[in-house]
Formats: sequence, C-alpha cells, structure tokens
Amino acid sequence: MQVKVHYISLVKSYTNKTLEEISFPENISLSGLLDKIAETYGKPFSAEVYDPDKKEMKSTFVAMVNGVLMDQLQGLNTPLKDGDNVILMSLVTGG
Repeated sequence: MQVKVHYISLVKSYTNKTLEEISFPENISLSGLLDKIAETYGKPFSAEVYDPDKKEMKSTFVAMVNGVLMDQLQGLNTPLKDGDNVILMSLVTGG
C-alpha cells in the first residue's frame, strides 16, 4: 500500500519536503501514517505538528484525506487506502 503525503506551509519546514510517497505492508489509519512520519522526522515534527504519544494533532495543524478534512471523516482513525492523498498543513499562514 502506498500513500502520497503533501506537506504544505509550515509543515514542510519540519520535513524539508513538499511531497513524498510512503509505503506500508498493509492498510493503516491516519494515525498510523502520522506515527511513521513522526518517527522519520523526529522531535521537531512531534513537538509542533503531531504528538505520537498522545495520538493527537496540535491545534494549529490539520490533515486532509483526498481533499476532505479529517474531522469530517473518522479523525485520526480514518482508514487509508492504496493511492490516497494526504495533505498536512497549518490552519493559518502568515503573509
């Protein structure tokens, strides 16, 4: 299973990437994907975007799955499928 992850606005400063494809041996939930990303990018990502210990997104960040906000789906329990597009971004960006 492969998922495309788009890092937008402030999130890309923690990953130094705007896009990556992440592979998993089986289907996972959004929280499973975020756990993997937090493991890969470490404390800066975990401290600012997603806390893997508490299984929660920080209040100033949001995830979308195929263009739909995670809160309109099943939140962090949203199941992901092969080929899904996930966007991680901050809620507010300055100009």
